[in-house]
Amino acid sequence: MSVVVIEGGVAGEGKADPSTPLRFAQDDKSIVPTYEGDFVLDGHLLLECGRTLADPTLHYAVYGRLNAARDNAVLVGHALSGSALVAGWWPELFVEGGLIDLKTDCVICVNLLGSCYGSTGPGSVDPETGEVYGATFPLISIRDNVRAQARLLDSLGIATIPLAIGGSIGAMQALEWAILFPERVKRAAIIAVAPLNAMGLALNHLQRRAIQGDPHWMEGNYLRQPRAGLALARQIAMLSYKSPQLFTERFGRNPNRNGEDPWALEVDGGGLSGGRFDVAGFLDYQGERFLDRFDANAYLAILRTMDTWDPVRGYRSAAEAFGRIQAQLTFIGISSDGLFPPQEVRALAEEVKAAGVRAEYREMVTDHGHDAFLAEQTELIRLLQ
Repeated sequence: MSVVVIEGGVAGEGKADPSTPLRFAQDDKSIVPTYEGDFVLDGHLLLECGRTLADPTLHYAVYGRLNAARDNAVLVGHALSGSALVAGWWPELFVEGGLIDLKTDCVICVNLLGSCYGSTGPGSVDPETGEVYGATFPLISIRDNVRAQARLLDSLGIATIPLAIGGSIGAMQALEWAILFPERVKRAAIIAVAPLNAMGLALNHLQRRAIQGDPHWMEGNYLRQPRAGLALARQIAMLSYKSPQLFTERFGRNPNRNGEDPWALEVDGGGLSGGRFDVAGFLDYQGERFLDRFDANAYLAILRTMDTWDPVRGYRSAAEAFGRIQAQLTFIGISSDGLFPPQEVRALAEEVKAAGVRAEYREMVTDHGHDAFLAEQTELIRLLQ
């Protein structure tokens, strides 16, 4: 087992390598990580589903530096299709005078298991078989991720976390950290999340069906990306990320802005398809631009991680689960969020508070829908401060 020291701090234990090239990196031209690399967990990681992962890799990024006491680490959880490069997708977090001050804080973001941004996922090679996991990749839970992250932080010498923060699936991680490791987390910000309701589960089901129905998916063992299925899945997801109010304001019933005419017949006179409305053009564009930055099986894996999260599962009651928490929690709901409705986020906050936890609920009033925690970052940071 090796320990690599990077600029005054332990970078990782196991097979961490500071020279590891960036993989699937999202461009960030403003704030560069102090360190980005891999942490390899030696041996087998036992998963909640009963299977194990052999020597799994966690890809992570560090911004700032750990202090001598190693008690200044802010742990950030990314959303479904995000990466460890948090400054690329949540830059307002680092604005001077904001929530994070890199003069004193050290930000750590760990890529989810199952992802295609460096951590072990369906596209990785199973060291026990020498073959790509593909369709054999196991179900990974939020708790599995948090337990693996805890081993990474152990290797960095981090015993306590002043703040764990995340939005959507990142917030699932932050809350699970507070439950599983109550003595380690001081504060947590839980943004736009609750266990998925039936509508959220239904939309995720349709996204899976879109991918699995693509003939190029080949039962998960594809040689080329099932592009049509993945693009359609992303378009379905966009319906849950935005709000009806935002779609009405931006698109209305306008024809597609490239000049297509929805009322015109096809060239041969058929009326089964034709020119798109503007909202259809937007959805098609979102589907296409997603294809070169994400992998279909990774998308399926993380959808399952999201679907199966229930912080009370395995405990006798909500009071037992949430009663473990010692941290002070701030829950943020989004007024127009259709994926995780604000009333459900508030209900979760109240359930946590009823267990004796110091918890409060605040709400972003916006038409941006679930994506507001990314689209209106300044307002989010104001609420958190």
